[in-house]
Amino acid sequence: MRDGSPHAAQALSRQGRYQQVRDNLRVKEVRIDSTPGVRWIICHNPDEAERDQAAREAAIARISAELDRIASARTRAREAARTRRAATTTSKAAWRHAARAAEREEAAHVKAECALREHPALGRWLRQTPSGRLQLDRTKIAAEAKLDGKYLLSTSDPDLSAEDVALGYKNLLEAERGFRDLKSTIELRPVFHRLELRIRAHVLLCWLALLLIRVAERRTGRTWRTISRELGRLHTITLTGPAGTVVQTTELTTTQAGILRACGVTPPPRITTLDPA
Repeated sequence: MRDGSPHAAQALSRQGRYQQVRDNLRVKEVRIDSTPGVRWIICHNPDEAERDQAAREAAIARISAELDRIASARTRAREAARTRRAATTTSKAAWRHAARAAEREEAAHVKAECALREHPALGRWLRQTPSGRLQLDRTKIAAEAKLDGKYLLSTSDPDLSAEDVALGYKNLLEAERGFRDLKSTIELRPVFHRLELRIRAHVLLCWLALLLIRVAERRTGRTWRTISRELGRLHTITLTGPAGTVVQTTELTTTQAGILRACGVTPPPRITTLDPA
């Protein structure tokens, strides 16, 4: 919706009610006369909209502070230049020295403005006035606020509901996340095997691991990072004393017990080995 497409602008201008799909997803189908046979679905994520707004406000506050700093520095430089000119003699050397000092200070201010304008995250919110000064682009800020948490989908399928189109797109994102997890979390690549059977077995085991991760996430309602961190705190401890040796597991926390219960996994026994002296 931010690429300047006329279809995106027309879709955004259409009126209509959003349909609640999930807590973090609302959808609205719109029709565009110039694209017969194509359906357009606007998706809105309220949580993402809040994050977009917070990030934009933080960037604007940072830009405003930097612009105020540059303006204050430029004002102080002008006052210092006037003071130097008033204090210098009428000799040409003194005037040239004062002029060069003023030029160096102005160059530093211009350099700061150029750095702000070329900043990859902050430059998009700025515009340059005819005099060369930078200002906040209020028009762009207002236009961007209308896109908070929104993205646009299109389909030529006449039978799918708007809800199915949106959820299908989210499933594509889940598939992409699965590929990332296979390559990073489960370390599918690189493969250090030469024989085809071993390579196939390695890929199959990684796929089964990804499947177990997704099952655990769906059953617990937690991310794998949280599940792994909580279960990683469960340890086996060996205690040795005059009476003998005992191997036991640490006591389960409420969170750990809930994860194991949701996944249908039997909790480990409290004592695994008992060896009296």
